[in-house]
Amino acid sequence: AISDIVYLDRERCILCDRCTRFADEVAGDALIHFSGRGNNTYITTYPDEPFSSYFSGNTVQICPVGALTAKPYRFKARPWDLTQQESTCTTCSVGCRTVVQSSRDELLRYMGVDSDPVNHGWLCDRGRFNFESVKSDERVLQPLMRNGDALEPVAWSTALAEVAALIEAAKVAGGTESISVIGGARGTNEDAFAWARLAHEIIGTPNVYSQMGDGLPVGLLGLDRATIDEAATATTIILLGPDLKEELPVLYLRLREAAEKKRSKIIEFAPKQTGLSRYAWRQLGYEPGMQVSAVQTALADPAIAEQLGKGSVVIVAGRANLAESSAATVAALHTLLAAAPGAKVLPAFRRGNVVGALQVGFRPGKDGLDTRGTLQAAADGKLECLVLLGADPLTDFPDTDLARRALAGVRRIIAIDTFLTKSSSLANVVLAASAYGEKAGTTTNLEGRVSTVAHQVTPAGSTRPDWMIATELALELGGDLGYDSVEDVTADIASKVDGFSGVTAEALAADSNGVLAGVPAGIDPIDQVETLVSERNAYDFRLVVSRTLYDEAVGTATSPSLANLPRGSVLHLHPLDIERVGTTAGTDVKVIGPRSTVIFTTVADESVLRGTAFVPFNNPGPNVGELIDCFAAVNDVRIENI
Repeated sequence: AISDIVYLDRERCILCDRCTRFADEVAGDALIHFSGRGNNTYITTYPDEPFSSYFSGNTVQICPVGALTAKPYRFKARPWDLTQQESTCTTCSVGCRTVVQSSRDELLRYMGVDSDPVNHGWLCDRGRFNFESVKSDERVLQPLMRNGDALEPVAWSTALAEVAALIEAAKVAGGTESISVIGGARGTNEDAFAWARLAHEIIGTPNVYSQMGDGLPVGLLGLDRATIDEAATATTIILLGPDLKEELPVLYLRLREAAEKKRSKIIEFAPKQTGLSRYAWRQLGYEPGMQVSAVQTALADPAIAEQLGKGSVVIVAGRANLAESSAATVAALHTLLAAAPGAKVLPAFRRGNVVGALQVGFRPGKDGLDTRGTLQAAADGKLECLVLLGADPLTDFPDTDLARRALAGVRRIIAIDTFLTKSSSLANVVLAASAYGEKAGTTTNLEGRVSTVAHQVTPAGSTRPDWMIATELALELGGDLGYDSVEDVTADIASKVDGFSGVTAEALAADSNGVLAGVPAGIDPIDQVETLVSERNAYDFRLVVSRTLYDEAVGTATSPSLANLPRGSVLHLHPLDIERVGTTAGTDVKVIGPRSTVIFTTVADESVLRGTAFVPFNNPGPNVGELIDCFAAVNDVRIENI
């Protein structure tokens, strides 16, 4: 074993140099290399340092002799025993094309497909190996209904009748506005469209949203959108978003290549250094809430102003910090667009099909609530029924206190999920959903490219696709969505959703790279917003919270090969700030926020700006969500010795 995932059999190696060149030239992680000379040359890793690249699985795929093998697939089957279909990875919103392979009706391997506009054949290790979660023993295999404190298995007919009764009771008690549906970004376009129709047309609620308080407003999709290819060939790439290496890894590879081959110059604005910082032409750190000032300072630099006028400009925009509101980022984005009027925007939304869900209608209607508004209404006792469509607010929503009060305050909870999560465990009814590889359909990536998702294996237990659950629930509620197959839903999207008229089964079959969809008329460009951020007290630290590639997400936690890879929830401080606090790296400190105090272990990290404190989100260990107020412009904390 040269890492937790990859094994090396040196007797097979022919020293072709493919793995070492990929690691060095494509991934930028030169962690595997040649050692020795002449007949004594062999492949090895650095002493005491494993091959811990996020992209190590690609070296397994391109090894021509099987010297490198992957732990999840090693000796499980011969290639000629496998059946396969092309599909699209939905682990994040890049939408990498894959081949899904199975044997004896069991998923065994994912392989990257060379989709020229998207992933060039590469996959990140999380997307490549999280298929193990599909066959996890922890899967919900049939509907569950609450009986006292326990959730017990029931028949589908019983569960659907109970869900319909809960929804009707909520209507009587508080009207249709007292019902909210959140989630929908983990499924297919067909899943999201069927549930959007069920919510808006059958139930009649405007409270529908697929983001979990961790993105930018839906109007970002209404701006002039760039493709991944346009971003990777732009004269200037402006990064105003998350660490792409952690959140959108293959997009990171594409933009890294653009910088390394001198096609593009990268200007990065970030609250801490990222995977692309060392490739940036200009890297400008900012304290949370100060994005506009950072952008204005940059635009005053004659060299940067000149660079923006040289050619095409693409702004990669997303949420860099879950511990601050999106307002400052939106204001900074408008400032950049004013300085570069012809610039295009590539939305750096993270969740697998969040763009598709938003575009096909899984968004608020008139005066409808978003996820934050829904949770606040529930916490205030104003919500009668909350539907969790693959959503887990207690884990995914940045403000843990609000999520906890919301789930305690809502009267009825309905969950549609593949696993029992912290949130779905509190539901009155849990409807068992089919997972990736068990259902067909389409998905939409961050550039608006629609591609197919393959149904490769039999759904586990009696699980059903989300679109089918919505269709059957509509009948229970006295309506009819009119769908008999997933193809019916795909065709309905093409006929009813603006921009999707060209996304037909025939068009998708003709182009394996997918079909670019337009933005529906109902999504207007993002509005300018006012930002008011108070100055930081000199004794406080401004909190920076963002996601890492490996965390406690269900797909990672239930995949044995990935489950031990999250880095852990620790407090990253600049070394000089550790001295200022009066402690040393590796010791525990109290992090005190307005609501609560959480104890973290400190880590010295020079990539963190002075005066800020970085904690990875949703990692094993103390929960940083206890310190976040999602209504605050920024979140400041005080750090003290125990």
